[in-house]
Amino acid sequence: MSPPAPPSGPAVDRPEGAPSAIEPDPAAMRRVMGRFATGVAVITTLDADGAPHGMTVNSLTSVSLDPPLILVCFGGRARTARAVAASGRFAVSILAARQEPIARRFAGRGEDHFAGLPLTYGEHDVPVVPDALAHLECAVDRRVTAGDHDVVFGAVRRTCDRDGLPLAFLGGRFGDFTGRGHEPLAWFF
Repeated sequence: MSPPAPPSGPAVDRPEGAPSAIEPDPAAMRRVMGRFATGVAVITTLDADGAPHGMTVNSLTSVSLDPPLILVCFGGRARTARAVAASGRFAVSILAARQEPIARRFAGRGEDHFAGLPLTYGEHDVPVVPDALAHLECAVDRRVTAGDHDVVFGAVRRTCDRDGLPLAFLGGRFGDFTGRGHEPLAWFF
């Protein structure tokens, strides 16, 4: 018996005024993904000469709890990505709501992100952002090129965190996040 033929018309009737799907281009992808709220982090490392490198990211996720793995996506031309690849280690500083100026500082190009910033070093000699909400110190587990980005998987070696609200990013804007008062969904993670 052969499978049923695909429907010849639209699968569902769209209400008048409903958005229509389009072929994704970079601007459409940026706009659509901008609808997804994220946290904000700064990735830091040292280059071969011991100079610190860092950049703001919001493309970061937990991959595995056991063993602890994360991934971070870097634009393919990012100097910090090259420094991470060369050193084999990096830190993730998850920013607190009050640290928008730090996020903006590390989002800029061609400037000394660390100028005037008192550096704190983790146990693996990688700089971390002072007073961040949390830190993860990582060793590069693997790198994958995906489209115009480098995806770096990090084996988490050390963590620390403190109470506070995270800095959030949505629709190209920074903001904060306040939970609704329900108990955290421990099963979700």
